[in-house]
Amino acid sequence: MKNRSWVFLAGGLLVALLLAGVVSNYASSHPDGLDSSLLKGCTVDADDNIVGGSCPAQQARDHEFADSPLADYGVRGVSNSFVSTGLSGVLGVLVTFAIGAGGFWLLRRRGATPSDGTTPSDGGTTTPAEGDAGDVRRRADATS
Repeated sequence: MKNRSWVFLAGGLLVALLLAGVVSNYASSHPDGLDSSLLKGCTVDADDNIVGGSCPAQQARDHEFADSPLADYGVRGVSNSFVSTGLSGVLGVLVTFAIGAGGFWLLRRRGATPSDGTTPSDGGTTTPAEGDAGDVRRRADATS
């Protein structure tokens, strides 16, 4: 990878880490559209606890990962909520970046294997395979 690509990649990772670690703490604590629609028909108090009525949100249960170390946008065991949320975001970005980089590493092209019917030669250039119809076109393009 070119040096310029590494700078772009590192800059993007730095911006993502900054957003996840700091700016995520300033996200809205109010319910999003899905949560709000599930509360229709219920009466809620100032802390968004259901106190009456009938709505789909009353059937809500904790999911299987509710006790995981990164549940509810925080890190279990960290008492400061600002640090907990920021650390959770940073860990999420790093894990996502590692999985993405690993996937690209596994799928990258190994060597310069052309797919147009040519084969690499000793000089690093490509020569047409025998019977390649593209050979005539390449020669015609080169002379015009």
